[in-house]
Amino acid sequence: MIVYQVVLDTNVLVAALRSRRGASFRLLRTLGDERWQPHVSVALVLEYEGAMKRGCAGLGLPESVADDIVDTMCAVGRHSPVYYRWRPFLSDPGDEFILDLAVGGSCDFIVTHNTRHFAGVEQFGIRVVTPREFLTIIGERP
Repeated sequence: MIVYQVVLDTNVLVAALRSRRGASFRLLRTLGDERWQPHVSVALVLEYEGAMKRGCAGLGLPESVADDIVDTMCAVGRHSPVYYRWRPFLSDPGDEFILDLAVGGSCDFIVTHNTRHFAGVEQFGIRVVTPREFLTIIGERP
């Protein structure tokens, strides 16, 4: 069985907070599934935490929701240290650390709602897909 190595962009987690009917929420429900493994770094976990807590505040959700998701990402995620930075490569400097993590972790996919921000990463052997596309790849109904 193939186990895909994946980096989830922060916007996927924030989108999951906003709607229980969307592909992002369905993807997060598969966390811990043997078909894929998320990769995390300290920088990414800190971004997850900050963005999700801001999202919770804006949606009237308790911060504990963000804490639970971040805790799960840390528990099931593979910590991949970044030894080399590929910067500058992307059009959005705020996304560079995601590429660094994906390359450093030999990831197969970056899952994001902003696919255009990751133009050109195919040269590293990484596919950039939306949550809906990734659900289809792992055999889930989007």
